Amino acid sequence: MKSEQDILCNSMLEDDPNANESVSPEETLSPRWGPTHKGAQELANLYSRGKRIQECISVSICVTLMAVNICLIFYHIHIKNIPTIAMAAVLGIISADFASGLVHWLADTWGSIDLPIIGKNFLRPFREHHIDPTSITRHDFIETNGDNFMVTIPFLSLMLYRLLTDTEAQLQRHFSFLCFIFLFAIFVALTNQIHKWSHTYFGLPSWVVWLQEHHIILPRRHHRYHHVAPHETYYCITTGWLNWPLEVLRFWPTLESVITLVTGCRPRDDDFKWAQKRS
Repeated sequence: MKSEQDILCNSMLEDDPNANESVSPEETLSPRWGPTHKGAQELANLYSRGKRIQECISVSICVTLMAVNICLIFYHIHIKNIPTIAMAAVLGIISADFASGLVHWLADTWGSIDLPIIGKNFLRPFREHHIDPTSITRHDFIETNGDNFMVTIPFLSLMLYRLLTDTEAQLQRHFSFLCFIFLFAIFVALTNQIHKWSHTYFGLPSWVVWLQEHHIILPRRHHRYHHVAPHETYYCITTGWLNWPLEVLRFWPTLESVITLVTGCRPRDDDFKWAQKRS
């Protein structure tokens, strides 16, 4: 486990009000991180118009599906379903937290920006984020959340199909599961917004700070563990509830060892390459 001193010495001081660029004098010309880092600038410039269009479409479709589904849920809900819906909410949060960790680990650890389609479109933000962690705080709602909203579209579409085509008896038999799917999708969709808040040290609404301080969503201090190079731990970023148990179980290192043994690929090679671009 990283100590408080490890975090302070080896991660970007995001609570610095001076443009989040606290670097030592010898690092001024070649900073380890931040918006002036050469690799961060190159990666930021790879954000394309096509990517922006995909994100806008994803957000529009997802929000529409959420609105229609929530109306249908309230139309079919029964008081007797409330306890199981509450359980579905908890399971949805935990499942979304694990899913966020799995996707985060895969994108941080494997693959390259040079891969067709997924490289520049989906892996690029992960590489940029490690060498300019506060870049996410300068992204608008669409850029922050477009990909996560896109991931939920198949789940919400399946749910809408069931709500429109099943009989009332069928719906009541599977209602708790449908609520789980809906809540899981909601938490997945919100994950990167929660992640953005964990890097925002100024101007957050008081209710967001309250949720962070009570560890209902990912706290700022908790997420700092991940941002100590080589970024090999604490991948879950919805609530972060699963980070400590997975760390104790050495879940991610074990997976990495198996993959390296089978494929010969080394974890975080591409991430390290971009971090080295300091001049």
